Amino acid sequence: MDLSKLSLVQLQELQQRIPSEIKRREAEEKANVLNELRAFAKSRGFAIEDLLGKETKVKAAGSKVRVKYRHPDNAELEWTGRGRKPKWVETWLAEGKALEGLLV
Repeated sequence: MDLSKLSLVQLQELQQRIPSEIKRREAEEKANVLNELRAFAKSRGFAIEDLLGKETKVKAAGSKVRVKYRHPDNAELEWTGRGRKPKWVETWLAEGKALEGLLV
């Protein structure tokens, strides 16, 4: 591709599209390599997860985050400490109680 023939506007548009295209291609390439590795391991009688061991397993999408806070009177009310505070935590804090009182 001869960039010298592109206008400034065309170069700027290209520059904006490049990061997302790189990200897409990296994800595609990773998936292809992982599939190749799985096929190779399977041809030898193994699962890739067995070869990598439990400590280096690829995290599954949507894996659970450990609970950090729990209501002392109602164990069903839990919060990981990520994202917005649940209403029960807001109420707890509004009553003048410390967040540390909810630590698990």
